[in-house]
Amino acid sequence: MTVRTRFAPSPTGLLHIGNARAALFNFLYARHHGGQFLLRIEDTDRERSTQKAVDVLFDGLAWMGIEADEKPVFQSTRQARHTEVAHALLERGLAYRCYCTAEELKEMRETAMAEGRPPRYNGMWRDRDPSEAPANTPYTIRIKAPREGETVIHDLVQGDVRVANAELDDMIILRADGTPVYQLAVVVDDHDMDITHVIRGDDHLTNTFRQAMIYRAMGWDLPHFAHLPLIHGPDGAKLSKRHGAQSVVEFREMGYLPEALNNYLLRLGWGHGDAEILSREEQIRLFDLDGVGRSPSRMDYAKLLHINGVWMRQADDTRLTNDVMERLGKMEGVDTSDATRARVLDLMPGLKERAKTLVELADNAAFLGRSVPLTFDPKAEKQLTPENRVMLGKLAEALKATEPFGKEAIDATLRQFAETHEMKLGKVAQPLRAAVTGSTMSPGIDDTLAALGRDEVIARINAVTAHE
Repeated sequence: MTVRTRFAPSPTGLLHIGNARAALFNFLYARHHGGQFLLRIEDTDRERSTQKAVDVLFDGLAWMGIEADEKPVFQSTRQARHTEVAHALLERGLAYRCYCTAEELKEMRETAMAEGRPPRYNGMWRDRDPSEAPANTPYTIRIKAPREGETVIHDLVQGDVRVANAELDDMIILRADGTPVYQLAVVVDDHDMDITHVIRGDDHLTNTFRQAMIYRAMGWDLPHFAHLPLIHGPDGAKLSKRHGAQSVVEFREMGYLPEALNNYLLRLGWGHGDAEILSREEQIRLFDLDGVGRSPSRMDYAKLLHINGVWMRQADDTRLTNDVMERLGKMEGVDTSDATRARVLDLMPGLKERAKTLVELADNAAFLGRSVPLTFDPKAEKQLTPENRVMLGKLAEALKATEPFGKEAIDATLRQFAETHEMKLGKVAQPLRAAVTGSTMSPGIDDTLAALGRDEVIARINAVTAHE
């Protein structure tokens, strides 16, 4: 058997991280078992399903590196096939036409609730003679649910899950306007796409019992099911906006790397010993459903931030520079010329050690593209006392004579200057850092000066000493 999994989102909004994790698990499971991962867009809700939402889904999955092995299937194009199956069940006597009006259905629900029963359809048209059907009256098609025994789903995460068949009702599979319902479309599509494993959130577990009725009525083999526990907020409540970011787009805009988000989502509800930071290759090698827990996971934004920092320190400097330059282009007063790019790339090894997101990285690198006079943060202002401005004027003369203007020579100049003036190196470096960056935080001062270049360093110092 060739393993075939699928991710089947409805394009009605952003790619939520719960759905993103389901996509990741499906992708990794297929890759781990040498199978195929497919994508199906469940766009039957034509009012809410938009091309923009579809594009957001594709973009988010591509950013995460989750690629389908076949062209995406759009559920809306398969309505004729769904309808065909509904009528096949009708012809076999496994489904029937229901002529109940909205008023009759409302009365059924109210009566059931008044009698303490679940508000279900009572099977009014299940066994009636078709000759009793009112003429020219719209009808739905309902499947005949089993009345006795129980349905058992052998779930690869939850274990065996049972429901008494008496709890199932004769659900509608084709609406009065001739359109198929979700439950029917999903089953037909999964069957026709040869899906062997349905891996999805456990909020679909109830749907699985209803869908099993269609599989069995059609004589089709059920796929293997694996229902993943949901992701909750840090407080254990349903994840919501008040907890923080919820969608892939939000995390990308906040400066998270796709490797970090993938890594975090994988470890959110799945584990393999003490393994924490895993490459895509390692994820594929190790992932299987036996490592998925049964309890809901809690979103830990601090842990995600930590993992992002780890991945940033491992990331390629050119790649990070490209992202930083794009973000700098959206900042006011920051030059994004080739000269700034060269400075950012040169200083990237030190910059990425001090940042945990791409946003933070760009903010820390912005001084490399700013023009004098710089804006100083409060801590930097405190370093630029009248005495320190005088000292910086003298230091500028020493730096003008430094040859070559590289890290080692700059370090030697600063140490010699501090020794000559009987100062600790930090008393020289901190005012200097404030003068050339506008902050008291930056990579090593020798690296920073080398990246800026002699002319820019002297210009920035002169802009400060001019206000002695």
